Amino acid sequence: MVTTTLEDRLRDLAGSVPDPELPVVTLAELGILRGLRMTGPGRVEVELTPTYTGCPAIETMSADIERVLHDNGIPQVEVRTVLSPPWTTDAITAEGRRKLAEFGIAPPRPTGPASGPVPVALAIRCPHCGSTDTTLLSRFSSTACKALRRCESCREPFDHFKEL
Repeated sequence: MVTTTLEDRLRDLAGSVPDPELPVVTLAELGILRGLRMTGPGRVEVELTPTYTGCPAIETMSADIERVLHDNGIPQVEVRTVLSPPWTTDAITAEGRRKLAEFGIAPPRPTGPASGPVPVALAIRCPHCGSTDTTLLSRFSSTACKALRRCESCREPFDHFKEL
């Protein structure tokens, strides 16, 4: 029999909040939810690390987490932004990467020590046809954490979540 604590259940609820800019993935799948702990009866502290320091969605993420926890009986919710250590694309879960690709956004490749040697030039795979023959159209796309690319094989444009 698996038992979950109230803190675990609340962490799951907070982590299930969709990213406001990429609603196909959750804050947990993006690795933005850093922590959650009970600080007293009916009091919770949540730690979020945005994808970059100036992320305009952090206020919406905080409000969404506060709402879901309030709706589940937690009257006092404090959401803190934590910038150190900084968020990296290695924080995106395998499920998050799968969902990004399924949504048409080329996910970043893992860059941590377990991912092997760092390539000199990253081959960005088209999420539509799988080709690596892609061209950078703009270093910035719909959000600052994505770039706009075009596949030269299928000619479809797509967002690429930048490796950080």
